[in-house]
Amino acid sequence: LKTAQAPGVFEAQAQLVSQGAMTAFTASTAGARSLTSSQLPSPLTAQAEAGVSRSSGTVLAATMCATVASLTASGSRKHRRAAKTARNFFAEPQAPSKPVETSGRVTQHPPGTQIPEGTPEPHPMSIRKRPRRNRRSPAQRDMFSETRLTAANFILPIFVHEGTDDIPISSMPGVSRVGVDTGLLREVEEAVKLGVKSVVLFPKTPDELKTQTAEECYNPEGLAQRAISNVKKAFPEVVVYTDVALDPYNSLGHDGIVRSDGVILNDETIAYLCKQAVSQAEAGADYVSPSDMMDGRVGAIRDALDEAGFTNVGIMAYSAKYASAFYGPFREALDSNPVVAEGWKVPKGKETYQQDPANYKEALLEAQLDEDEGADILMVKPAMPYLDIIKGLKDQSNLPIAAYHVSGEYAMLKAAAMNGWLDEKAVVLEALMSIRRAGASVILTYYAKQAAKWLQE
Repeated sequence: LKTAQAPGVFEAQAQLVSQGAMTAFTASTAGARSLTSSQLPSPLTAQAEAGVSRSSGTVLAATMCATVASLTASGSRKHRRAAKTARNFFAEPQAPSKPVETSGRVTQHPPGTQIPEGTPEPHPMSIRKRPRRNRRSPAQRDMFSETRLTAANFILPIFVHEGTDDIPISSMPGVSRVGVDTGLLREVEEAVKLGVKSVVLFPKTPDELKTQTAEECYNPEGLAQRAISNVKKAFPEVVVYTDVALDPYNSLGHDGIVRSDGVILNDETIAYLCKQAVSQAEAGADYVSPSDMMDGRVGAIRDALDEAGFTNVGIMAYSAKYASAFYGPFREALDSNPVVAEGWKVPKGKETYQQDPANYKEALLEAQLDEDEGADILMVKPAMPYLDIIKGLKDQSNLPIAAYHVSGEYAMLKAAAMNGWLDEKAVVLEALMSIRRAGASVILTYYAKQAAKWLQE
């Protein structure tokens, strides 16, 4: 071995090793460590120890050459294999060989199970990350569930009228107007037993009490006020939400006062909305819910409530209420569609104050204004077609977000289920879960009682 006389050669070989063969070098070095002094002459043993402990390329190369010589001299098959590895260490670089195809890993199937005839061999690729591992059992899926839906998330909307009988709403099978002194308390009691402890009340005002200025909205003995009082007396623990808008009381069917040229008066309408909200608070409402979409009404109502001493009454603002076609059955329930009046230009729709379904940023603006004016809850209406709006409000605000699963959404699912086209329980719970997942912690839904019952099963 001419280590000392030819350092340049071994330096070059060590450089080649460092660039492309460190794995083989490590294995061979480990082999050199394992040799005993009886297998290597004492000078070579010393050199091997020096090669392992030092980083110099020259010494490492010399040590490997000595190891090759010793292993070749021995008759051990094991030693010859190690020697071959060491010799390859200094061989000329070769082109990479063609990869050998493998048949893939063997899938371990549970004892007693069978796979269909013709099932192919598993794909040979290595799949390190398998999200399905966390979905294998009900216990795992339960543990890792990111969204929880409970009866506590629901508000039950209830339509009330002056009579005693239940009056079914044809476009909303399973939903009726109920008597303010009869069916109302029955509905609330059923809801409470199922864990639904929040209701929102909508009055069907008698036609003879409707006027163009909707003064009936703040009548302390009005239908809405009596409904609130009845619920709070019988069920003080129930949270009562109300509707603040003029359309149930307006003979022209709009949420605000209509001028003869068809303009919906903003500030004049707010004056009556404030009176309406205070009268509802006096009746016992926990939250008043302005759904009219007049500019500035949340701040005005907050001031009116505070001045009247109702600082603890909250405001659930209809912040992103869209001019939607999904409200049809609701307007039948309350008979609150815009109507034609002789000598008066009455808009057929509510687009001048409700939002354009095409707009997203507008909803964020409306919600920010409502929050700044003192709203306690921000609502999106409708819900399912506007999940992106729910998500946007959730990301923008720290206030609770509500969503109204409106009458048209209810009617679609109910009709499909009644025709056998959809599994009602499955699609309803999926729909409500999607609303919850989008960011709503409060869901107004006509399915509140039924969904609560399904969640208990």
